[in-house]
Amino acid sequence: MKKRIALILGMVLTVSALAGCTNKTAEEFMQEQSEKQNAVAEESKEDVVLAEGELKTGLAVVTKVGSSTDAAADAEGLAQTDVMIAAVTVDAEGKIVQCAIDSVQSIVNFGTDGKITTDTTAEVQTKNELGTNYGMHKASSIGKDWNEQAAAFAEYCIGKTADEVKGIAVAEGKAADADLAAGCTIYIGDFQAAVAQAVENASVLGAQAGDKLGIGVVTTLADSADASAEAEGVAQTSATISALTVNADGVITSAVIDGVQANINFDTTGKITTDITVAVDSKNVLGTNYGMSKASAIGKEWNEQAAAYAQYATGKTVDEVNGTAVTEGVPSDADLAASVTIHITDFNTVITKAAGNAK
Repeated sequence: MKKRIALILGMVLTVSALAGCTNKTAEEFMQEQSEKQNAVAEESKEDVVLAEGELKTGLAVVTKVGSSTDAAADAEGLAQTDVMIAAVTVDAEGKIVQCAIDSVQSIVNFGTDGKITTDTTAEVQTKNELGTNYGMHKASSIGKDWNEQAAAFAEYCIGKTADEVKGIAVAEGKAADADLAAGCTIYIGDFQAAVAQAVENASVLGAQAGDKLGIGVVTTLADSADASAEAEGVAQTSATISALTVNADGVITSAVIDGVQANINFDTTGKITTDITVAVDSKNVLGTNYGMSKASAIGKEWNEQAAAYAQYATGKTVDEVNGTAVTEGVPSDADLAASVTIHITDFNTVITKAAGNAK
């Protein structure tokens, strides 16, 4: 029943665009997200009473492409994808027990000839992985980089409900509370939205009090392509994300896997043809609208297969997960292959990263 709750939640969300585009305020975005998630909860979640020490695990992935720009004579075009990620564990009273935040900012440049100039084979690190190499601390009034400020906000959320996170006082988009502002001076609207959404997404998946929480991300730009007379160019950011909990023995006690495929198209003159004001739904939010089930040998959508693999990983150590038998990247075990037929390499990578980041 616990796993079915998480699977149903992933399937029933629709493809309607996330509120959060560049034309809306953070407050409007958070309100619409709250209404959307609450509607899903009413339709698809059973009432769950947590046992003593039992926690819910939640993940939210919010993606925007609104900072992208056309190519011009004096500047290359910019396809920028910003992925905000929040993971939480939540107690029986709906209060956050643990919180983790990370983000990916991928950039693909292209010229007025529609040719990509960025090395799309290069590794794309998250902001937490970049650490001080992200460079924010140089301009920060408190000398802290993005990862440090995100960690400070995550810590501030502990003990709060989703509504209390949404209600954190702000002044011109930044923290108004002196204690929070001492560790976080950047705009917090996206932090608030992602953390609140993660709480609302949280399900009973096996986490217990005392478990550690971590996020793992792997991102590639490798499927990006130049524009040509036959086809528009595309800057494609493909990210696979996991949030999981591990116990003191290193055993995974709960896991959620999600993904994002953000496509920014442009023509042979370097003009962007994608509507960049619309946020990009994650694969779990898209559910059946992602369209994999039509081509799947087992008739299962991406979110269903990701949920099945997350369930498979629960109860195992990272070494046991990485020891899963595969043939050309696809599970060889008949029982697992009955529910997962897609490549699991990235799944294993993000699970390994998440466990390593758990604290």
